Amino acid sequence: MSKEHAVVVGGLGVIGRKLVDYLGRETDWRITALSRRAPDFASRAEFIAVDLLDRARAEATLAPLGDVTHVFYCAFQGRPSWAEHNQPNLAMLMNTVEPIAKASPRLQHVNLVQGTKYYGCHLGPFKTPAKESDPPHMLPNFYYDQEMWLRRFQHGKPWSWSALRPHAVCGFALGNPMNLTLVIAVYAAISRELGLPLRFPGKPGAFTALYQVIDAELLAKAMLWAATAKEARNEAFNVMNGDYFRWCHLWPKFAKFFGMTPGGVQTIPLAEFMADKGPLWAAMQAKYALKPYRYEDLAAWPFGDYVFGCDWDIMSDTQKIRRHGFADCVDSEAMFLRLFGEFAAAGAIPRFD
Repeated sequence: MSKEHAVVVGGLGVIGRKLVDYLGRETDWRITALSRRAPDFASRAEFIAVDLLDRARAEATLAPLGDVTHVFYCAFQGRPSWAEHNQPNLAMLMNTVEPIAKASPRLQHVNLVQGTKYYGCHLGPFKTPAKESDPPHMLPNFYYDQEMWLRRFQHGKPWSWSALRPHAVCGFALGNPMNLTLVIAVYAAISRELGLPLRFPGKPGAFTALYQVIDAELLAKAMLWAATAKEARNEAFNVMNGDYFRWCHLWPKFAKFFGMTPGGVQTIPLAEFMADKGPLWAAMQAKYALKPYRYEDLAAWPFGDYVFGCDWDIMSDTQKIRRHGFADCVDSEAMFLRLFGEFAAAGAIPRFD
């Protein structure tokens, strides 16, 4: 009964999948992952399918989990407008934490994954580097609502909470198209197949603006640290790879990896120009003996348009998390190249050796 029991909410996303894998390798914890889909990989975690927007179903599913010690919340449901994000995403958090807190007297910590959209990085230029003490952007903002609810609900209880604010999480996950690494890789592979150079599809200002990302493995380490370190109790932290870069410096390295000529900037809406490439991708799957992943499940082109449309600096201050005891870092250029290789080895994209 002494073994820790982690519940990972959103266990098949870019963040949750890596956390499940990391906990399985680095701890002897019991792991329960909540997801609407079945896993497509081997894991010692127990996966439970549950619709967290259905309160009655969530309570019935989570009530038997009477020995949970840690909750890692990394689920998200998108909606057409920013304001519409609030209700479902707050409800899912409440429908997870309240039943588990009621069922498990062993609960020690709830870790919440947020993001730099807390500061308004998606709206336009904002104060950089963003600090955890900075106020949120003009509400509504579901990250803010989730954190305020968690603060209130935890008050006076024996367990603690923490919140992490990463940006552009990059990792190996398939079936979840909101993955920047795959957006770049699929775009590059299609460009190469069409005989095109690797042009930057975003705004000219985005090509030279400062940007930041985080490796999903590094985020998993930070989540485990935040959930177990006393210094992290009831605190929010920015967490990134630890470096900043400009796409103009990485783009030639990406082109070399894919065996392409680097191009300049040619701004196109990816959501529009990549919408008709499904038949081409199917032909490429046959030509290069790729795994039959659905084109629609590989890359979220609107997400790519958002990332490559930010022609302002995206920078977070990460001194607080280092001062509190977590100082791990990752080289972003090396991370991208490693992940491209992992996707190629898995048969998700062609190998261009």
